[in-house]
Amino acid sequence: MAQSFFIGTFEIRFYGIILMFGALAGMFLAQKEAKRHGHDPEIIWDMMVWLLIGGVVGARLWHVFTPPPSSIAQGFTTQYYLTHPFDLINTRNGGLGIPGAIIGGLIVLYIFTRKHKLSFLEWADISAPALALAQAIGRWGNYINQELYGAPTSLPWKIFIDTQHRLSGFEEQAYYHPLFLYESLWNLGNMAILLWVPRRFPDRIKNGDIFLLYLVIYPLGRFLLDFLRLDASTLNGINANQTVMAIVASLALFTLLFRHRKKAE
Repeated sequence: MAQSFFIGTFEIRFYGIILMFGALAGMFLAQKEAKRHGHDPEIIWDMMVWLLIGGVVGARLWHVFTPPPSSIAQGFTTQYYLTHPFDLINTRNGGLGIPGAIIGGLIVLYIFTRKHKLSFLEWADISAPALALAQAIGRWGNYINQELYGAPTSLPWKIFIDTQHRLSGFEEQAYYHPLFLYESLWNLGNMAILLWVPRRFPDRIKNGDIFLLYLVIYPLGRFLLDFLRLDASTLNGINANQTVMAIVASLALFTLLFRHRKKAE
């Protein structure tokens, strides 16, 4: 499967094209949500560049500080990255973490809304469905790269992985769970819920609720799917992403319930 093409001597990777398409689709959805909230949708395009920069920086740093076993086996450890600045910023060699992208994007969104005197919580709500859509599309880049597959399986929807892309210890296994597809479908479902809830319960939704709901649904799915992941990042023997997702989902659910607790009569 071709992973790139050349324009002259410059290599264009399909992974990057898919990520950009996901970002653009998310921006168009965010525009519609901004308009529904009574805001000028053009604000989204002012945000876009900064959100992308924050997301990429955050995603890269997440990978640098929580490299998966396959990267460590190649010598790409945190210490290596910190002592080789060029490789640290060279995202063309792979290594982007979704949790870091979310954190980086949120930091930029907070700065942007403060600077332009906008409500951070409201714009986090506007951005949440768009983020879920961008993730759903972006995961197909993993299919092109033959990465983010799960444990070996014989299920009818199994995917074939070329020998050169198989993880150490699984060289003889040809078919795997399409983990990227599971997460893509989960994100599409997340987007649908985030769009449905404020329309179904318009009088009960507070600013920040939709983003909190995102922080419940996405981490829950990621936590469950990580049980199938073969190349999970670990810190002191603990699955880093799975642990963070469990904590985030729990805190977000508690906050959401606390915000809507019934007052004692």
